[in-house]
Amino acid sequence: MALFSRFGILHVSDNETLKDQRPDSGFKQSPSAGRGKILAIANQKGGVGKTTTAINLATALAAVGRRVVLFDLDPQGNASTGVGVDRNSVELGSYEILIDGALISDALIETDVPNLSLVSASIDLSGAELELVELERREFRLKMALNNLAVNFDYILIDCPPALGLLTLNALVASDGVIVPLQCEYLALEGLSQLVRTVERVRDGFNPGLGIQGIVLTMYDARNNLSSLVADDVRSYFGDIVYGTMIPRNVRVSEAPSHGKPVLLYDFQCPGAQAYVHLAGEVLRREEGLSQ
Repeated sequence: MALFSRFGILHVSDNETLKDQRPDSGFKQSPSAGRGKILAIANQKGGVGKTTTAINLATALAAVGRRVVLFDLDPQGNASTGVGVDRNSVELGSYEILIDGALISDALIETDVPNLSLVSASIDLSGAELELVELERREFRLKMALNNLAVNFDYILIDCPPALGLLTLNALVASDGVIVPLQCEYLALEGLSQLVRTVERVRDGFNPGLGIQGIVLTMYDARNNLSSLVADDVRSYFGDIVYGTMIPRNVRVSEAPSHGKPVLLYDFQCPGAQAYVHLAGEVLRREEGLSQ
């Protein structure tokens, strides 16, 4: 608890291989539930593995038969390029959905991962923060778009930008819960305290059902005493909210985006890929109440 007190926290060969080695393959297929579960992957601190977690968690969920949408809401567009989509060639993306009222179903792009669709971040998204200020019901633009989504999906994962602006606010207002990637380093805890307060404000003012669905510890290095200290401190304070799976530092995870692939397609056997497989299993058990 010592670290928290300082920050004031109070409250397709590749495809076939992936399908053949589905994580937690004993899970039963969940019934269709309309729009499905909407989860924001958020942390306003950059470099914590947020986009990497969004890409690979989405891939792992799709690998066990869940219908998944990866919604790229980060102007950097790394979630799009990380699944092999050139965002410069995208005609309809998250910008057009938020600003122009385009339909999400018209913007969906099929990826190389079976069951995984993408809403790409177009170049114009970088200016959306300023444009949203002038729009009516600016905080609810994404929520309204998702309410109009006619296609059924089990999960919609929103990759938020590394900031607590109007784009992230739209994601939090639209979501059922927040998954927080937390780097196992000292300064990352300060960002977590800010995010916790933001979630509380959004819950009080816009989305009463919002909560932190889970915290996933990333870039864990077992050789580093600080990683263990941070992990222990987070678990002692947040308890079961923290996923049991920790994502290790792994060079293959870092290499995969340069090849336009999730690490589960790039090197399924590497420790990073296997960690995301286990994380997906935890998410399914938590969200759907399933057992292995």
